Amino acid sequence: MSIKADTPTEYIAAAPEERREALETLRQVILRNLPKGFEETMSYGMVGYVIPHSIYPGGYHCSPELPLPFLSFASQKNFIAIYHMGMYAQPELLKWFTDEWSRRDLGKLDMGKSCVRFKKTEKLDAIPFDLIGELAAKMSPQQWIDIYEKKFK
Repeated sequence: MSIKADTPTEYIAAAPEERREALETLRQVILRNLPKGFEETMSYGMVGYVIPHSIYPGGYHCSPELPLPFLSFASQKNFIAIYHMGMYAQPELLKWFTDEWSRRDLGKLDMGKSCVRFKKTEKLDAIPFDLIGELAAKMSPQQWIDIYEKKFK
């Protein structure tokens, strides 16, 4: 599902009506918990959280004119997804997340390399917002820069 939007607010407003509350709640949870230094933007057609050029002038190595991506979320055709590059790059963070998912008895985890998919988006409790908030808080911009430079540059 492609949503054309210039701002996160426009993105959520253009999403299917039954997903808007979940998307807005997800956005607010991320904004409340993400450490200072990340910037909310539209990135790759999704709501994204990046390290701006003012903090990391080199930008993203694949497209240096873009800021360094970190976290994003999207309304896809059959699910809402979050994409967290820190889990992709840091096995310890991935292990923490999967262990917490199991410990909280949240059911079967539907996950790719950096993507967590939530399919029952019409039910607000299908997304563990508290766990997503904890995940968002786990890594500072400088920690992400250090991991990024070590693993990807």
